[in-house]
Amino acid sequence: MTTRRIAVVSAGLSQPSSTRLLADRLTEATVRRLHEQGFETEVDVVELRDIAHDVTNNLLAGFPSPTLADAIGKVSGADGLIAVTPVFTTSYSGLFKSFFDVLDPTALEGMPVLIGATGGTERHSLALEYAMRPMFTYLHGVVVPTSVYAASADWGSGADTVKALPDRIERAAGEFAALVSASDRSSMVTDPFALEGNFGSMIGGFQSE
Repeated sequence: MTTRRIAVVSAGLSQPSSTRLLADRLTEATVRRLHEQGFETEVDVVELRDIAHDVTNNLLAGFPSPTLADAIGKVSGADGLIAVTPVFTTSYSGLFKSFFDVLDPTALEGMPVLIGATGGTERHSLALEYAMRPMFTYLHGVVVPTSVYAASADWGSGADTVKALPDRIERAAGEFAALVSASDRSSMVTDPFALEGNFGSMIGGFQSE
């Protein structure tokens, strides 16, 4: 079976995290849809809380640590991205934004992106449309039409099984899987530091004796 690589970025700060829970639900639905279409899936999860210091240091020094470089590579080399953040002060979290600030501006070009967010109340759901969607559009990602917001009420007492959240997850996952199935970004990623040809030809045809 053909393989597709999915990167999952979760910006939840607590443990356990409703943000990570939503990211997992979106991932599970996507993997199931891709399997139905004949694709195996490799999933790389990036928990931003675990690399928060690395992100800050990169912003200050301009160089990623090995751990951050690995996370950046997983996101940049994926066939599709699931990005989920808690909503703080009516927008995405500062940690979420900072991580995408350290990516190369072309890293997400043409990449299918599924966006999700969590918050205490449904009133913050529009942050997906006026904050997150424009950011990924600016980065030239292909954001699926359906975004998924989960308020606290969506998780309590089995509410997520009887309200609209599962339907939104399935609809968004279907849209995302359709784009990812047509993506071959992961097979086209090359080493940006690789030399073309041999070193001698690059310095004017020098030949060793």
